[in-house]
Amino acid sequence: MTPLLFVGAALAGGVGSVMRYAVDRGVGRMLGRRYPWGVLAVNLTGSFALGIVTAALPSQLTLLGAGLLGGYTTFSTAMLDAVALWRDGARRASAFHAVGMLLLGLGAAGAGLALGALLR
Repeated sequence: MTPLLFVGAALAGGVGSVMRYAVDRGVGRMLGRRYPWGVLAVNLTGSFALGIVTAALPSQLTLLGAGLLGGYTTFSTAMLDAVALWRDGARRASAFHAVGMLLLGLGAAGAGLALGALLR
């Protein structure tokens, strides 16, 4: 990895984290905070976009995609939300969130890879 790519990935990660915050807040305002819809939206769109980037772009640029979209997505927050829902007595929502995040994320990444392969 060249120093320029390393710096680019780091800067892209910072931009991605700001994007995550903005999307999470925006979706939360629109749909409410009772369920972590913003984190779900972030992780699904990020998985889809990373699939596209991985399949469609040269490997040097996928590093920047991983930086941007790695900063954008947040598995740890998704799992913390699942635990918080469980703790608050929302057992079904917690299970849906944890299992749904995994299955929907896999589907989104697969769809992104398929679309990216078509774009290549």
